[in-house]
Amino acid sequence: MDIDMMSILIGALAGLVLGGAVVFVAMNSLLKKRRAGMLKEAEAEGEALKKEKILQAKEKFLQLKEQHEKEVRERERNVAGLQEKAKQREQQLSRQQQELANKEKNVERLKGELEQKLAGVERRREESEKMHAKQVSLLENISGLNAEEAKKQLVDSLKDEARTAAMAHIKEAQEEAKLNANKEAKRIVIQTIQRVATEHAIENSVSVFHIENDDVKGRVIGREGRNIRTLEEMTGVEIIVDDTPGAIILSCFDAVRREVARLALHQLVKDGRIHPARIEEIVAKTKKHLEEEIMEVGKRTCIDLGIHGLHNELIRMVGRMKYRSSYGQNLLQHSREVANLSAIMAAELGLNPKAAKRAGLLHDIGKVPDEEPELPHALLGMKLAEKFGEKPDVCNAIGAHHDEIEMTTLLSPIVQACDAISGARPGARREAVEAYIQRLKDLESLAMSYNGVTKAFAIQAGRELRVMVESERITDQQSDELSMSIADRIMNEMTYPGQVKITVIREKRSVAVAK
Repeated sequence: MDIDMMSILIGALAGLVLGGAVVFVAMNSLLKKRRAGMLKEAEAEGEALKKEKILQAKEKFLQLKEQHEKEVRERERNVAGLQEKAKQREQQLSRQQQELANKEKNVERLKGELEQKLAGVERRREESEKMHAKQVSLLENISGLNAEEAKKQLVDSLKDEARTAAMAHIKEAQEEAKLNANKEAKRIVIQTIQRVATEHAIENSVSVFHIENDDVKGRVIGREGRNIRTLEEMTGVEIIVDDTPGAIILSCFDAVRREVARLALHQLVKDGRIHPARIEEIVAKTKKHLEEEIMEVGKRTCIDLGIHGLHNELIRMVGRMKYRSSYGQNLLQHSREVANLSAIMAAELGLNPKAAKRAGLLHDIGKVPDEEPELPHALLGMKLAEKFGEKPDVCNAIGAHHDEIEMTTLLSPIVQACDAISGARPGARREAVEAYIQRLKDLESLAMSYNGVTKAFAIQAGRELRVMVESERITDQQSDELSMSIADRIMNEMTYPGQVKITVIREKRSVAVAK
């Protein structure tokens, strides 16, 4: 049984081996056929790809060849154009060279002609000098004078005519200047004055405190005058309680002290408690409140005028100007007016209006210092402005507006002129009656000192001088000379606000009597 099984197994294995060999041979043959087919396909694809690449290369070569030929043709055209331009330039240079040669020939010809003419002029000049010498000699023989004496007599005889002609030319030049420049200057000044001018003349040293009844006067005086003495000591103001009905007079040259006294007195009367301790308390509070108000006034003024970056101490001085006056003109209003005038004039002249406005506002800060040094207010104001960081042009305008120092910038004459305009315009300041009358007398006396003047009248508050002359002694030309001479003397010898117009009047009267 076992042998049969072994035989079967051996036969099965032999069959399997034989079958595997047959399958292997069949598969190997099949693979060879497939590999040969794939090789043929690959060779066909490679040949097609080769032909395609050859065609692409030919197309690329043709494109590059065409592009190269195009570039060559373009370069040939450019070279031809450059050659044509060079040829034209060469022809142009040849023409210019020919023209230059022709001009040189013309110059040589003109030079020869000019030399001939100069020689002729020189001959004529010599002949003219000989003729002139002969004429001078003939005139000397006829007149009996030599040339120098004749010149002297001629100069003497022409002096008056020359002076008259000079005056006529001066007058003509002045009229022309007035038409061109003075007219515009007057327009600027008048417009600026009209835009900012206001009336603000105030009292200088006295304030009146009004009360409801005279019983308050006794309470203000206090027992044995202790209240009024305390108030005067604390404020530095003289308080006058007299028979004036319904009023107490406060007298002091310092307007700030006077305002402190007025406000303190108003608070005391309103409160009703008037005794030394209460007076000291109220005065201290009033001083503090007034200092705050002064700073507020200064800040508001700077804001109104558009001025920025001002030092706090300068702002405080600007506020103090509210309580200071000059010839009856409020100093703060005057400074605001000068600031506006300066800005307008600077703008008209093409300068910096902000700097001019700043200098105009600060030009009188030397009048409101905390201490009173022995310096003119212009120089003191300049030192204060320098101390608190103002620019040199502003400082110079402050210090030079009364000619204490030399003007170094264009802002200085503008501020000086605007200060004079603000102070001299009608209604701005009060003038002492005695000084006003004396100025009018001086004007009339100056005019009467000239020969031929019969009468002189100062009119329009001393801003015009009418001069009457004798027609027999003064001619029309001499009238012009007289008006200019009087104007020069007034400018050099007198001090006056604004300007003075001199009008010389000459009239001829013919009188006959019928009998």
